[in-house]
Amino acid sequence: MDNYKINTKCVQAGYRPKNGEPRQVPVIQSTTFKYDTSEDMGKLFDLEASGYFYTRLQNPTNDYVAAKIAALEGGTAAMLTSSGQAANFFALFNICECGSHIVCSSSIYGGTFNLIAVTMAKMGIETTFISPDCTEAELNAAFKENTKAVFGETIANPALTVLDIEKFAKAAHSHGVPLIVDNTFPTPVNCRPIEWGADIVTHSTTKYMDGHGAAVGGAIVDSGKFDWMAHKDKFPGLCTPDDSYHGITYAEKFGKEGAFITKCTAQLMRDFGSIQSPQNAFILNLGLESLHVRMPKHVENGQAVAEFLEANPNVEFVNYPGLKNDKYHKLAEKYLPNGGCGVVSFCLKGGRSQAEKFMKALKLIAIETHVADARSCCLNPATSTHRQLTDKQLEEAGIPAGLIRISCGLEDKEDLINDLKQAFDSIK
Repeated sequence: MDNYKINTKCVQAGYRPKNGEPRQVPVIQSTTFKYDTSEDMGKLFDLEASGYFYTRLQNPTNDYVAAKIAALEGGTAAMLTSSGQAANFFALFNICECGSHIVCSSSIYGGTFNLIAVTMAKMGIETTFISPDCTEAELNAAFKENTKAVFGETIANPALTVLDIEKFAKAAHSHGVPLIVDNTFPTPVNCRPIEWGADIVTHSTTKYMDGHGAAVGGAIVDSGKFDWMAHKDKFPGLCTPDDSYHGITYAEKFGKEGAFITKCTAQLMRDFGSIQSPQNAFILNLGLESLHVRMPKHVENGQAVAEFLEANPNVEFVNYPGLKNDKYHKLAEKYLPNGGCGVVSFCLKGGRSQAEKFMKALKLIAIETHVADARSCCLNPATSTHRQLTDKQLEEAGIPAGLIRISCGLEDKEDLINDLKQAFDSIK
């Protein structure tokens, strides 16, 4: 499928049925798989043969859908996880351990911030958070001898900062570590971070990829470009023998193209079991088939709502990289020429209390702990998704307490704007 456009890949990549096989991706709703001999199964456990023996590690339905996402991102291998949180944790923990260090953009989703700053810190993994607007000198100064990865979000949730992928990739590579980018908001339809230097791409497939609020899931895509053996002292998990698989060295046996995902599956999925269910993978694939059609509409609605809010005297500021006056507009023109997403964040004059009144007055746009869905929704991040952050951390992430995040769905843009108008009128 390499020679086809991304629209075609959304529909047909990953699964190509043979003569007489199901046209739709089959749901292999089975925990286990039967083999004729113990020798056949033993080869799977030793990673000497490809196949399936237990769905906690791998399942054919999941692999079909993961292959589609890899094709969309331009990667060489991919895997599905039970959620976006699991994807980010696996992507980082696959190369980090107690005593490791991470360089991370300070402008990221609150749940991911808490994962990295609190939970992984308890595991002995230290992180330096740095502004996405930092200079190259400031970024390079954040690295340490034990740094193992750099992490950021293409479009941050909910501050909508745009990551300068090339700048962060250059710094990561100069220090011999990979750049991991969460590409959930733009999706590969609007941005492919690997083309700009990212090494690993993650997704919360729960969002635009599913697009209908039906199935929680995550994905990890490997670019297949990072040379682990060139930095083998930093990545012993990939570059030295794994005793739990009879001394296999992943980077040698599976190469740059397959080492990362194979280790992530064989070790982390084996031990943590955060697998996506085959049924969820099937639902995800249905969403992927229309992703290229839906994303332009989300962008159209997001742009219209952002322009309306920018002109409203009750609004203190609007974050949306599609606006010409937005701080990240130039970066958006570079990395997101077709638009970013349908998410808009803005701050009402009057702060948190006024924001609560405004959201309560909305009739069409629902208050939900969700985003990037066919149906429009909103929330106040400071009291929900980013509730664990201190006021200082909220400010560093670009999320003041009165910020409202609106996710523009697939409704008519005039209906969305009219709903906002009547909510403004009700709080005068």
